[in-house]
Amino acid sequence: MLIKRIDEVPAVPVEMDGAKDVSVRVLFGPDDAAPTFAMRVFDLDKSGHTPYHSHPFEHEVIVLGGEIIAVTETAETPLTAGDVVMMMPDETHQFRNASNTDKARMVCLVPIQYQK
Repeated sequence: MLIKRIDEVPAVPVEMDGAKDVSVRVLFGPDDAAPTFAMRVFDLDKSGHTPYHSHPFEHEVIVLGGEIIAVTETAETPLTAGDVVMMMPDETHQFRNASNTDKARMVCLVPIQYQK
């Protein structure tokens, strides 16, 4: 069993094209010999967002804090703490911090082979 505290895992800026003021903490991933999933926490600064992108795998998101807008080709959906989302394979999407606070936080699970 591995146990960690979120804020003790180093945050690294997301440097993908289209990302703005967002960092990621890889809670469990390749460095932990995780066999199936990578669990990451994203912190979106005020007006920060992930890139508008797609990928060939689904991923699941849990909003931990703040207000986030999930953007897809067909909708902009508001999310708050406790909301869960599954983006389907090849679904173009983005997450934007829409809160009046400094940060919004979400957990994202992806297949381990796609964790960089």
